Amino acid sequence: MNEKLKEKIKESLTSVLPISVIVLILSITLVPMEIGTLAMFLTGAVLLIVGMGFFQLGAEMAMTPLGQGVGGELAKSRGVFPVVLLCFLMGAIITIAEPDLQVLANQVASIPNQVLILTVAAGVGIFLAVAVLRIRFHIRLSQLLLGLYILLFILSYFSPSAFAAVSFDAGGVTTGPMTVPFIMAFGVGLSASRSDRGGEDDSFGLVALCSIGPIMMVMLLGIFYHPTEAVYTPVEVAAVTTTQDVARHMLLALPHYTKEVLLSVLPIAAVFLVFQLVKRVYRRKQLLRMSVGLGYTVIGLILFLTGVNVGFTPVGNLLGSGLAESTMKWILIPIGILVGYYIVKAEPAVQVLNQQVEEVTSGAVSRGMMNLSLSIGVAAAVAVSMLRVLTGLSIYWIIVPGYLFALAISRLVPPVFVGIAFDAGGVASGPMTSTFLLPLAMGACTALGGNVVTDAFGIVALVALAPLIAVQVMGLVYVHKSKSMAKSGDMPLAEDSVIDLEEETL
Repeated sequence: MNEKLKEKIKESLTSVLPISVIVLILSITLVPMEIGTLAMFLTGAVLLIVGMGFFQLGAEMAMTPLGQGVGGELAKSRGVFPVVLLCFLMGAIITIAEPDLQVLANQVASIPNQVLILTVAAGVGIFLAVAVLRIRFHIRLSQLLLGLYILLFILSYFSPSAFAAVSFDAGGVTTGPMTVPFIMAFGVGLSASRSDRGGEDDSFGLVALCSIGPIMMVMLLGIFYHPTEAVYTPVEVAAVTTTQDVARHMLLALPHYTKEVLLSVLPIAAVFLVFQLVKRVYRRKQLLRMSVGLGYTVIGLILFLTGVNVGFTPVGNLLGSGLAESTMKWILIPIGILVGYYIVKAEPAVQVLNQQVEEVTSGAVSRGMMNLSLSIGVAAAVAVSMLRVLTGLSIYWIIVPGYLFALAISRLVPPVFVGIAFDAGGVASGPMTSTFLLPLAMGACTALGGNVVTDAFGIVALVALAPLIAVQVMGLVYVHKSKSMAKSGDMPLAEDSVIDLEEETL
């Protein structure tokens, strides 16, 4: 087996294993499950692990160089309209193939899957264009984010209140394993042509802006599709008695998800082909590597969606229902804390982000500090989500103060931390959040007789909010440490860098 593929599958195993162990323990203690149900879950987990391994390697081989290539070519273009049009098309096409979005679409009963996916894709496309225009016209990210979030909250006042949680979740799931590698690479390629120090700062923040677009678009969609009008049908685990039954259910689902994946990835392959024919950016060896990467992406997506929808998600729903129906309903909160802590700790993309912050700060903010702050932040976010399921607390009481606080402290930290923090929201709300935590909350909400749309949805949004605060708090720690080291003469960075940081945070 390819060594790189082994490494990616191992990373996926690290992500899925803690959740699988927690489910096994709960099935023995609090929520007994039939052997057939457990077999479906474990088979789904295996498919998810292998699928994510193939998918992540494929995205790295195909999406990253494609993003850098397109970003680099756009940086050379002087015309604004062609840049805006191409950014919109690329953002929309990449989002359509996002597996996290497809998982969410399957769980929003009130809107047809394709309508939701296309709406969200349009939002990402529009705001990828906005992100590129920001870089071109040197607009400060914190100022733009402040203006856009004010506009977002004004829009939320006019859209159906029941649609708020779904809208914010849409913003979280779009920045997933397909979109993030492309957009991050796109930003690197776009800012690489700039020789000034601001170029490095501008390579961050694209993911942050691209997550705002879907929220706005879905809120607008909520005016036409009212979720309260739809009857939510709980996900049911397929009845199986033998291992042959498990295999049969998985195989029967493969053709459906194969068709979905091919329809999603085909536009990306077409863009890749047209881009190469017009610009001749990639050499033969790189073309072959990227083609293989697209193949890996297709295989990974098929296995991932089959495992998630047939085996993994239904058991998450069943587990939430079983815990809510027990005499100890409150146990949802500590279990949420436990799952949230390990979910973010195991996300491979989070570890990449933590290493990135350590390098940017020259060790002043270590990976250990980042790991701990993100784990605590996400654990708290999941705990609050479970509290919402139990009490019906409106998401606005958490989202609005949370974003206001995040936007307020963005004025006090270096710009690079603002970009990293808002990008980190998409990184933390990875595949495990939409495939396990959301079904867990939905199952619990259904068992308690709550409103799934208002009380269960929103968990992805809260998980995405936690890093915005955690990373910027680490930025404040970095500024404080830098000033202390400057006074003592033991500085990790050049003195003029700290002076720049002080000026930029004023």
